[in-house]
Amino acid sequence: MKLPDIDDEGYLVDPLTWTEEIAREFASQENIQLTPDHWDAINFMRKWYDESQVAPDVRHVTKHLAERLGPESRNIIFELFPYGYVKQACKIAGMKRPRGWSTG
Repeated sequence: MKLPDIDDEGYLVDPLTWTEEIAREFASQENIQLTPDHWDAINFMRKWYDESQVAPDVRHVTKHLAERLGPESRNIIFELFPYGYVKQACKIAGMKRPRGWSTG
């Protein structure tokens, strides 16, 4: 598939060019098979971005998932995206790399 413009780290230059097909391609590059829980996190992130034009902080995604899956799922975001929220979740969801965050 032909990807839209990406930066040197592989993040979309323009988050508005994101599609579910792009998410599947980025997930494949990260060796992640997207499950309904992945899509729930991704869709939450996309909705947040659409409303505020910034990527949500990981705590907002964690809270969203815990509300849906229960408090025992508090760290599920790190199970879904084991190499980090910024490195994998933000990239797969089509966010620009959040520059203020130094870790995933």
